[in-house]
Formats: sequence, C-alpha cells, structure tokens
Amino acid sequence: MQEFDKVGVVGLGTMGAGIAEVFARAGFQVWGVEVDGDALERGRGHVRRSLSKAVEKGKLSADEQSGILGRISFTTDREELRDADFVVEAVPERMDLKREVFADLDRICPPGTILATNTSSLSVTEIAALTERPDKVVGLHFFNPAPVMKLTEVVGTISSAPATVAIAAEVAKRIGKTPVAVTDRAGFVANALLVPFINDAISVYERRIASREEIDNAVTKDADLPMGPLTLADLVGVDVCLAVMDVLWEEFRTPRYAAAPLLRRMVSAGRLGRKSGRGFYDHTGAQDPAEELPTGPLAQAVRAGSFGFDLAAMLLVPHVNDALRMVGDGYASAQDIDTAMRFGCGYPKGPIELFEERGLPWFGAVLEAPIPARLTTATAAPVLLAMEVSGQQRLR
Repeated sequence: MQEFDKVGVVGLGTMGAGIAEVFARAGFQVWGVEVDGDALERGRGHVRRSLSKAVEKGKLSADEQSGILGRISFTTDREELRDADFVVEAVPERMDLKREVFADLDRICPPGTILATNTSSLSVTEIAALTERPDKVVGLHFFNPAPVMKLTEVVGTISSAPATVAIAAEVAKRIGKTPVAVTDRAGFVANALLVPFINDAISVYERRIASREEIDNAVTKDADLPMGPLTLADLVGVDVCLAVMDVLWEEFRTPRYAAAPLLRRMVSAGRLGRKSGRGFYDHTGAQDPAEELPTGPLAQAVRAGSFGFDLAAMLLVPHVNDALRMVGDGYASAQDIDTAMRFGCGYPKGPIELFEERGLPWFGAVLEAPIPARLTTATAAPVLLAMEVSGQQRLR
C-alpha cells in the first residue's frame, strides 16, 4: 500500500465536505477545493457544523475537532493539487462539470496520482476516458452522510489497473469504510437495487393500490427497514431518483427500469422532497393529514391477501429478484450485495439474506401472480433455476 501525504477533494457540497472530513478524521492532510469564495465558505461551514454536532454528542473532543480542522486546507485554486497523491472529485452529477474537472486534474496532478470520482450514476469508464491516465481512474462512491455511512463502492473500469482498484479499496478501509468492489455498471450495487424499489413504491401509489402511509408502514414493519420507500424518496430527492432511473434505462432498456410516470411529473412540478419542502409528504411544517385508503378492486384484493401475498411482499420480492439477478450475472456476490445494502442503506438484513430466510414460497407467490397484481412482468432470476436443478439451498 503506497503512502499518501496529500489528498484532494474537489467539490465541497454536503457530500464533498463530508468526504474531506472523513479523510481528515483518518489523519490525512486534505486540500478541499471549490469554484469560488462563496462556495468555499459554504463547504467550510458544512465541515464545521458536522464536527460541532459530533462534539455536542460526545463523539469528538474539542481538541480532536481542532486537529481535524487543522488537517483541512480550503482553497479555490486547483493548482494546489499539483503534488497530491489521491484526489476525489465530488462535484454535481453533470458530465460537463466532471469533464472539465478531470481534464484540469489530469493536467495538474503528477502521472502517478489516482483520480477518483464520487459519481453515483454516471459512467466511470467515460469519465476515465477524459484523461491521459484511465488506468489511474476509479469510482469511489460514498453514501450520505459520508462521516456516518460505512459503505464505499469501489468501481473499476475495463481500463483501471488492478493496483488502482486495490489501492482505492485499501484507502476506503483506512478511512473507516467498508469497501465493496464492483465493475462499472449503471447504479453499481446500492442504487441499482434501491431506486427501482422506490420506483415500484411510486407505481403502487400511482395505481391507487395503497396509500403512502400503507406503503411505508408495510415495508418498515415487515423488513424492519429504517424508513419506507416514499419517505426515502423525499430524503434522497425525487429528482435524484428520476436521474438514477433514467441512467438505468439508458443502459439496460428494459421495462424494469422505466421511471414511473408520477415520478417524472413530480419532478416537473418541483415536488422534489425535503429539499423543496414538498414531495410525497409535506416538509414545510404544515399539517400533513393521513390519506384515505384506496378502495378500488385491486387495492381491496391486495389488502385482503386475495393473491396469496401482502403489500410488503408485493414490493420486496421484485427488489430481492433484482439482487438475485446481480448474483446470477456474476456482477456481485451475495455477500457483497448484502454488505452494500446494510452499510449503504441501513438495511438490518440484506436482500439475499431476506430471500434465504423467507424461502421460495414467499418469493414465488408474487412472481407467479396474475399480471395486474404484479409490479413487473419479469420472471424469477435465472439463478433460482440453477439452485433448483442443483438442489442448492443457499447462495453462499
């Protein structure tokens, strides 16, 4: 493992500031870079507030806070990264912005510097191709809030040198994260599983199968998830969910990844969730009364369990099926998938663990139901056929 003396973080929004803090907490000297003085002060404020909260909660001492701040240098001059060993880009999810940043970093940084992108949805391969060092470019996808969430997806491309991926994974461990190494594919592991799950919940809501409270309560009660999918959509950002669905659609072009029409309409209406004050729920502080229960035939049938499954299974089974397809495709192992969802999304159990706990009857009831009662026309992941033929009971 090569030693790093200097780490750069380009972009100090909420995520970038959190990444800078994480590196500084681990003892690295960090240079945080923003485009202008105003953005730089906002970034500095993000770091200070995060550390102050940690002190208030007794997780840091005042001396530790001072030491962490002392290891972060704030600047608007990217040229100060000319002797950086490792740089993480965390600018907004626009390829034009990333193109400009990586072209600049490629010019400024020494040939041996590893350049990492925190992109959650854009092609790391395309970003790497913007440089003269594609073998030194890797994805390092953190989760929000970066100082708290333990997962980091380490994304290699067909051009990444194996040593680059290995170093990035080791860096993730050194800053206290749990790395999951994957190749470059839309959504990686966590977003490719989580956002279609949210999209399914939006489809259920749009089809008037269940109210928003029914949807969120069903999943949190059944799988002990930290929050329901519609609440999570508001937290993540309805626009972010749409962006991820569109990226998945562009790569795979299957109905599974078609954004729910309501999702697109909500973005057009500016109902983006917490950031705009209104999403599926009201976040302005106004009274947000519970909705009336839908009374249509399908809603009543699902509520009565007439199809042999409940609302929670209706949402969770396609989600688990997506995870099984990942295993069958050889994209990620069962263990890595469960690790990603536990450490990146706060799941108490990963989707493969949930499948192995519930068994095939729970799973098959949904996928074999009549088409109107299903969220997807997809059949069970092929890996299940292999399990049946071989008599295998578990995926690990």
